[in-house]
Amino acid sequence: MTIPVRKIVYAVLGVLFPGAALVYGLFPASAATAGPIAGGNGECIDVPAEATLNGTKVRLYNCNSAPIWAVGNSFGEPGKCRNVKIEAYDCNGSRTETWATANRAPVDTGSGKCLDTTDQNKANDNQLQIWMCTADVNRKWSMPGGGPAAITSAPVATGLDDPAKKEVAMELVSAAENSSLDWCAQYPYIEDIGDGRGYTAGIIGFCSGTGDMLELVAAYTATKPDNILVKYLPTLHDVNNSDSHAGLDPSFTGDWQTAAADPAFQAAQDAERDRVYFNPSVADGKSDGLRALGQFVYYDAAVMHGYDGMRSIRARVLKKAKPPAQGGNETAWLNAFLDERVVEMKKEQAHADTSRVDTEQRVFLNNGNLDLNTPLAFAVYGEQYIIH
Repeated sequence: MTIPVRKIVYAVLGVLFPGAALVYGLFPASAATAGPIAGGNGECIDVPAEATLNGTKVRLYNCNSAPIWAVGNSFGEPGKCRNVKIEAYDCNGSRTETWATANRAPVDTGSGKCLDTTDQNKANDNQLQIWMCTADVNRKWSMPGGGPAAITSAPVATGLDDPAKKEVAMELVSAAENSSLDWCAQYPYIEDIGDGRGYTAGIIGFCSGTGDMLELVAAYTATKPDNILVKYLPTLHDVNNSDSHAGLDPSFTGDWQTAAADPAFQAAQDAERDRVYFNPSVADGKSDGLRALGQFVYYDAAVMHGYDGMRSIRARVLKKAKPPAQGGNETAWLNAFLDERVVEMKKEQAHADTSRVDTEQRVFLNNGNLDLNTPLAFAVYGEQYIIH
């Protein structure tokens, strides 16, 4: 659980106090001792001359009677939060105001990085930064109530199967597959996009020519035998491994859209997406020592090329690089995988636009966002998107 920082002047962090429960909002006086968050040499987090203008840089300074960042009490100008740029701004409820703790340091949950001093400088007026959370982070912070804010764990970095990260993955795929972040609106989607796979449909692009649409309708029928698509099972078997519509036209697309209003069919789409693509891709990513971005890179490749196609790409990459689980560098491995993915995409005219790699996944990788933390700004097929 993380704590939304309501004001920079009394930032509330997800600190584990003995006998105290984590809640959203301020710690009451009975739950925690109020006071400043301080560095190991007695410095406090402060703003110059108690400035209240938006954009004022937060700094390290000797503790005085008016510390600006504290637990439990309010100091200074109400309504100010500290954003990811380590500046004071009007609170707006964004994720850049949300903080937890790890390694005795406040953690920006949007980036997964810790509050840190710049250049290991302990002097007054030294500005603060966010930096990778490691045991060697330049500053260990002390929390009010005695002692450093040591905690046993902080669930900042999570895998793609974390519900929030999975939602991000669904939105990213939907942007590339359907030009919309609203993936839940794609259950009724169906068209032939001319890629040789027949009809492409639903939340993940189930295809009549690749077998996954056949498996989906079979799974739907197993839970609801009298559904409107059951009559197409023999035909879907016949057109598998082709782009043919024989036996499907003219009513299949309309019946698909009718079925899409059925919660049982929606649940079947969700389950088949997870069984065929999402779960094995995430498992492979974790086995290779990859964080959420790498797991998504695998998943998105499986969506387009099939799970076996993704595994084939990975096999080729293994000839030139090693994943982290084998001692390789995570960024280098993912760059090599994306390079090989682009080669695979360009083998088909329908997939020759590689922007879902170039201006999406590669952007996240170049930004060092291996945990796929939001906000995410990217472009696919020339369209700009932001996931908050």
